[in-house]
Amino acid sequence: MAAKYPVPSSDKILALSCTNVGVGPGGTTAMLARVSIVDYRGQVILDTYVSPTMQVSDYRTATTGIESSHLLSPDTPAFTQVQQHVADLIKGKVLVGHSLWNDLSVLGIPHPAVATRDVALYQPFRNALRSPNQVIGLQTLMWHLMCRRCQDGQLHPVENARASLDLYRTVSSEWEGAIAIGNWPSCLPPSTFSRCYL
Repeated sequence: MAAKYPVPSSDKILALSCTNVGVGPGGTTAMLARVSIVDYRGQVILDTYVSPTMQVSDYRTATTGIESSHLLSPDTPAFTQVQQHVADLIKGKVLVGHSLWNDLSVLGIPHPAVATRDVALYQPFRNALRSPNQVIGLQTLMWHLMCRRCQDGQLHPVENARASLDLYRTVSSEWEGAIAIGNWPSCLPPSTFSRCYL
């Protein structure tokens, strides 16, 4: 039987992670502040801060490490410039990440659902941690499945992208094998983020 979906080659796989700051009352609304993309080998393709489109009310510095000087520098690219660059980079690629719906949402870029590999939604990972119906944090996944720490201090999007990629690579044969015969091995993302997927 022919594969329903061909197994992607390593040059077609990128991992994405974003870091957000807070805007609005209490800083509870997420706004993109930094975006990182790495290739299949973990080499950095893009790692940039993003100029804010609204006034930042919470830089979340304790967890993000981001300060106003990172975002308000004249060298920091505009959101629209970064958005277009990311869209160009990920077009036609398989995107790996953790809770990709959050990243795609703050980027304002939809991506084909069939071309996403979200380690937060991969059912065998959830089953292995006996949490089949809930999203498990990247730090927990890394510790329990790879005995490796990540996000120990501040969040770092390059580290997070590489961690997601490492998790994916440990099961890529099984994951891609299931997809190739039409058995999608992942849960659906939250329905409120359906606009993030094509």
